[in-house]
Amino acid sequence: MPRVMARPSAAPAAVRDGRVRRDGYARLSAADLGIDTETFATDFEGLTDACRDLPPDPYARRTNRFRRYSHAVHLPWTGELSYVPGAPDDEFGTATEYWQDEHNPEYPRMRRRLPDIPPALHGNRLLEALIRADLDHALWLEDLHRVPVYVGVHLIALAVRDREQVAVSSPNCLHQDGGSPATFTFAHLLGRRNVEGGENVIATPESAGRQPDDLPPGAVHDRFFLTEPLDGYGVHDQRVSHYVGPVRLGDEEGDGRREILIVGIAPYEPGL
Repeated sequence: MPRVMARPSAAPAAVRDGRVRRDGYARLSAADLGIDTETFATDFEGLTDACRDLPPDPYARRTNRFRRYSHAVHLPWTGELSYVPGAPDDEFGTATEYWQDEHNPEYPRMRRRLPDIPPALHGNRLLEALIRADLDHALWLEDLHRVPVYVGVHLIALAVRDREQVAVSSPNCLHQDGGSPATFTFAHLLGRRNVEGGENVIATPESAGRQPDDLPPGAVHDRFFLTEPLDGYGVHDQRVSHYVGPVRLGDEEGDGRREILIVGIAPYEPGL
């Protein structure tokens, strides 16, 4: 496993210089996160093992997309991070509701129930370190200081077995994740092998619903591929749109697979 810098006592560079705050997005390498994967080697293996055992997306079983999802709650005034129990589910044991209001054109205002992440990951030290690094990038926003903060923990794999297959994310277009103006989304690559594609694109919020190649000049902020463990990015949702392209099988022997951790951050907004 490649070694990266140990987490310093001060905030990592990407936090100190406020890239997400300044630009609405930032590309984040492992060094930016300040996490030593050598220290967390066993925990990294726990995350990647969980990715190999992801069930098919229950709402799109033929898209070659596999996923699990859970909620946690962070209390900014104490630093506590606690997972919310999922609801009983006949197929998956427990499941958690996933809601993107009208921002996902494939499932507008649909409350999906996705299989929970394994309980063993609740104590995974690397997963907690990644979540807390992401919170460091978001908690400059005053709206997140005085309310419990929802943390969505999403494991997603795009996997292909032959050259006829294509694996796609959802939605398969530039999009925003919706909800509060204080919503943030962070992505961290866990594995990529024998695949082509999977390009990430960051664009203007007005680009949501469109394909990157159809945009006018100046609408795209950045285009890049995540290739190394823990390569990633973060976005302040209302200020940009984001996208990941389909993946196809590469030229090596064996199956192709792209595995990623998505961490969503948003304020808890009670209805009373």
